[in-house]
Amino acid sequence: MSVDLWLVYVVAAIGLSLTPGPNGLLSLTHGVRFGFARTVATAAGGVTGFMVLVAASLAGLGVLLAASEMAFTIAKWVGAAYLVYLGVRLWRAPPPRVPEDGAAPATEEVGVARLFVQGFLVAVSNPKALIFFAAFLPQFMRPEDPFWLQFLVLGGTFAVVEFLYELALAGAAQRLAPWLGRNGRWFNRVTGTTFIGIGGLLTTASRT
Repeated sequence: MSVDLWLVYVVAAIGLSLTPGPNGLLSLTHGVRFGFARTVATAAGGVTGFMVLVAASLAGLGVLLAASEMAFTIAKWVGAAYLVYLGVRLWRAPPPRVPEDGAAPATEEVGVARLFVQGFLVAVSNPKALIFFAAFLPQFMRPEDPFWLQFLVLGGTFAVVEFLYELALAGAAQRLAPWLGRNGRWFNRVTGTTFIGIGGLLTTASRT
């Protein structure tokens, strides 16, 4: 891949990451609930999931989902069910514990492995993302270049962009601390409802 083509891909990857989606919302929510340091695990899980989607897309799974109604429907409902489950968990979660000085929310004791898994599952739970990568990435591939080299360049570039974006959201979440002291429960309910809504919208998705 030429440098010029790679720069075009970087711009496209940034635009894709900035598009509102469940992983960005999850990083923002975890940044509020668990603090920036722990949310690094959430972001790492998310980009790992996206790397799996990139690999699957380049290997042809995206084409399969685009061609098979049954395969797409199964993947769609599994992904939607997980997002709704996550939304219900967020709705029922207690509000973040904010110190009296309002400086920053106290973090909840949740293992980083669990946060990593949540980020990973949210990333791989949307078959539309897989199809998008299957349609998007071939535009930047060259048949004469080795497959694994292109996977590392294309997947790695997107992973870095997405990782930095999710960390930026997690860092910005700490600035919400004073507001959370007054509205923490409503924050959980709004974000939980949003995840449930995303899951509901996912059930209406079509292959085209």
